[in-house]
Amino acid sequence: MDVLDSVAPAERPELPLPQLHAFSVLADELHFGRAAARLGIAQPPLSQQIRRLEEKVGHALFVREPGRVALTAAGRELLPAAQRALSVLSAGLEAARAAGSGRSGRLRIGFAASVALTVLPGLLRTFRERFPAVRLDIREMTSAPQLAALREQNIDVGLLREPPTAAADGPELGFRTVLRERFVAVLPAAHPLAAGRVVTLDALAGEPFVLLPRAAGPQFHDQIVALCGAAGFVPRVAQHAVEWQTVCALVEAGFGVSLAPAGVRRMRLRGVAFRALAPDTVRTRVALAWRLADPNPAVAHLLALAGERGRGGPGAGR
Repeated sequence: MDVLDSVAPAERPELPLPQLHAFSVLADELHFGRAAARLGIAQPPLSQQIRRLEEKVGHALFVREPGRVALTAAGRELLPAAQRALSVLSAGLEAARAAGSGRSGRLRIGFAASVALTVLPGLLRTFRERFPAVRLDIREMTSAPQLAALREQNIDVGLLREPPTAAADGPELGFRTVLRERFVAVLPAAHPLAAGRVVTLDALAGEPFVLLPRAAGPQFHDQIVALCGAAGFVPRVAQHAVEWQTVCALVEAGFGVSLAPAGVRRMRLRGVAFRALAPDTVRTRVALAWRLADPNPAVAHLLALAGERGRGGPGAGR
């Protein structure tokens, strides 16, 4: 038991940290001149700090004799507590600096499933390399739930498909495009149109469609409908599915055809054919979304990293 442990919390004296620091350094050096030099102060201020600490403890902490400085019994008892207090403070300050600078803490990221096939892996890998002490909480969700989760502060950043316009979604959220993808036609492998390398949109006019429900991502859903409208038809939806894996499985099972971001081709399902579209004039966007007033510095780090990748990374801006 050290001297601080023996005192009831309500009775513990106030021990200023500068005095504990001076005491710890002098206990290490056992020489006033060397201790003062190490502290960057003159000897008189050091002696004053030690005397004030001894007054609070109520006992001498050092034996002072010509040519000799040594710890008293009280000093030897106080030293471990002083060193522990200084160590805890140092660790606390470093943790606070790391959290305040975004080098530690927590970052909650929502992402649409198709994004996991494109920008998500590389972005997360680079972020973890640069900020290994930041704990990442990754949550798969479609675009509309991501926007709700951002407003409700359940996630910090979203990676979503076809972000809304700022005017439509209010001023509290920011959006930054990180990828533009082509559309592809998703067909059963045995479909006659799969025999060619390119499918024209108007050739799909009579086909049943498997699409994501509009509630999962209104802007993306409307973009597909608009694409079909530009080709002269309204898609006849035979089945809805929330995940691209399910969309492709239903296409393979013969429920219909679909239009998907090009990254979905990476699923490489044996019974599904992915074909380029003509005309090839429209891109679907993947964007980062965040709260503009979010104080979490890790959000700013992720945005900066996405900006770096956007300027120099493969596929940027396409």
